[in-house]
Amino acid sequence: MTSTSGLVDRYGRTATDLRVSLTDRCNLRCTYCMPAEGLDWLPNDKILTNDEIVRLVGIAVEHLGIEEVRFTGGEPLVRRGVTDIVARCAQLSPRPDLSVTTNALGLAKLAGPLAEAGLDRVNVSLDTVRSDTFKELTLRDRFHDVVAGLAAADAAGLRPVKVNAVLMRGVNDDQAPELLQWCLDRGYELRFIEQMPLDAQHGWTREQMITADEIFESLATRFVLTPAKEPRGSAPAELFAVDGGPATVGVIASVTRPFCGDCDRVRLTADGQVRNCLFAREESDLMTAMREGASDEELADRWRVAVLGKRPGHGIDDVTFLQPSRPMSAIGG
Repeated sequence: MTSTSGLVDRYGRTATDLRVSLTDRCNLRCTYCMPAEGLDWLPNDKILTNDEIVRLVGIAVEHLGIEEVRFTGGEPLVRRGVTDIVARCAQLSPRPDLSVTTNALGLAKLAGPLAEAGLDRVNVSLDTVRSDTFKELTLRDRFHDVVAGLAAADAAGLRPVKVNAVLMRGVNDDQAPELLQWCLDRGYELRFIEQMPLDAQHGWTREQMITADEIFESLATRFVLTPAKEPRGSAPAELFAVDGGPATVGVIASVTRPFCGDCDRVRLTADGQVRNCLFAREESDLMTAMREGASDEELADRWRVAVLGKRPGHGIDDVTFLQPSRPMSAIGG
């Protein structure tokens, strides 16, 4: 008999938040993610089709208790049919919360259609509000497109509009206060993220990473931060009220202040692999089983077994830690 339980691991954590990578392709070349020449993209026949994505999301929501679905990449907005995928997932019952993590290059055009399709909100990756630094970090002169995309998302009601920023030593590590002020002025919610060892070049070092403590120190030169009153729960960001509130800023300190014990996330890669953690070195293949005729119940059971193998933590501090062979763009942020 098929179990009706959700995605529970051996440590009692229940996954209710699904991150779905729609593509490994991206139209930026952020230096902490991939080399300037790009990567060898997955061939189209190795990527889940729109129907397959909707089917797996449906299994996750209707059989496995997933409540939130976030579409990621690569850059998810370069995926053909992204609006249709969102619209079909919005018809699931119970209806999941739907969001997208994007670089916003295509958001000025797509924010309205995505909102109409049922998208609830967006997370935009933006590490600087200086156009010259943006070009240095991304190797593309597209800052103005990101600004337009953010404004379009806000106008379309995709709120709260969240901004994710990574600080790089010697590049933009002196820009945290101005980035926060820029977001405050526009009503966007900023989250700083410690750089994680997920670059394709495997050049990450703890010494080069800007830590949460350094972020707080930088912000304190202009703002007074106090712990936010709302409970953090399983959210990755630790929130702080800015100058007494109500505005907040978040810090996601995956490396120096890991929150693995409260993790409620599971990931599905663009080629149909279940990953229990960004830093996992194991994957469970759903795409092959699905294409060989597995039923929804069989796929749900495979997914449950995959999550049972989730490790207690990411292990970055362990001397035996090995960076995943797949970079962030191929995993899904």
